[in-house]
Amino acid sequence: MSKNSTRISQHINAPRARVYSALVDANVIAKWKVPDGMTGHVHEFDAREGGSIRISLTYDEPTGIGKTTAHTDTYQGRFVKLVPNELVIEVDEFETAVPALRGEMTITITLTDADGGTDVLAVHEGLPPGVSTADNEIGWRMALSKLAALVEAGKEKKNLPPKSK
Repeated sequence: MSKNSTRISQHINAPRARVYSALVDANVIAKWKVPDGMTGHVHEFDAREGGSIRISLTYDEPTGIGKTTAHTDTYQGRFVKLVPNELVIEVDEFETAVPALRGEMTITITLTDADGGTDVLAVHEGLPPGVSTADNEIGWRMALSKLAALVEAGKEKKNLPPKSK
């Protein structure tokens, strides 16, 4: 793994199918795939191989400095590989005029059975030089905690499959 990457894991007390569903549902993505102190907005989310992604993350407080506009980070990309209940690979890039924030990043999320639930491994590779790996890691930890809370609590039953028996 290169120095411009992060590797975060999270155990979730829910079956892989339920976790995977939260990875490929635009309505649910907007709720978990966003760091604390920011609000997510999904512009495009076509969860199929080759399908497009475009998401904006906006700071709740005006002191947050965005990569795309004054207070917003917008990224776009595509799904490279989707293996139901196992794997999501996407390639994303920030919409920015700042050279140090440009470049394609690969996000690989792997799901494995563990201790009656699911272990989630999120690897974010190819971070642009202007993105702090420490900040990226903190953001991913926040997001995966939100993912765990959502699927474990079953708050998104209308968007997620029922827990398997």
